[in-house]
Amino acid sequence: MHETAAVGDGSSIWELAQIREHASLGTDCVIGRGAYIGTGVRIGDNVKIQNYALVYEPATLADGVFVGPAAVFTNDHNPRAVAPDGKAKRAHDWEAVGVDVAEGASIGARAVCVAPLRIGRWAMVAAGAVVTKDVPDYALVMGVPARFAGWVGRAGERLEADGDGEWRCPQTGERFAEQDGVLSPIAENKEQQA
Repeated sequence: MHETAAVGDGSSIWELAQIREHASLGTDCVIGRGAYIGTGVRIGDNVKIQNYALVYEPATLADGVFVGPAAVFTNDHNPRAVAPDGKAKRAHDWEAVGVDVAEGASIGARAVCVAPLRIGRWAMVAAGAVVTKDVPDYALVMGVPARFAGWVGRAGERLEADGDGEWRCPQTGERFAEQDGVLSPIAENKEQQA
């Protein structure tokens, strides 16, 4: 771990993990064996990054994010080892772009997130998926390239259709409304107002 990296209370970093300069980890995070956290990466509280995951700068991970084993967050939209003139590219020859992961989202094992993109709140990326476009809040995406495959709730369960653009979590009972491809939780007091 680099001396300029900041690690919150209760966080643990397993052997062979590399935390680069100016990276910031919140409280109660777990960074697995052999994981890589790039320069200046920002990680919220209660984040779990599994073994051998690679999180390149300038990624940001909000609170409660899960990153599965060997998942990769890229940072170069047009990667090349050399410039058009054949000379080796240097740090100043390209601009790093990041993956932003919102609260509670889960990234499955060996998924690849190709920057720049955003993974929405409580979204789920299936194992092995290759994500090349933004993922909406609560969306489940899978495949190569990743495509929308349904909605998931905060418990990670697929939501069940509950009629007329509404969805329900079978585990928690939480209800959601879908409008124009956007899913939002239904406020608990909505039924009381009706």
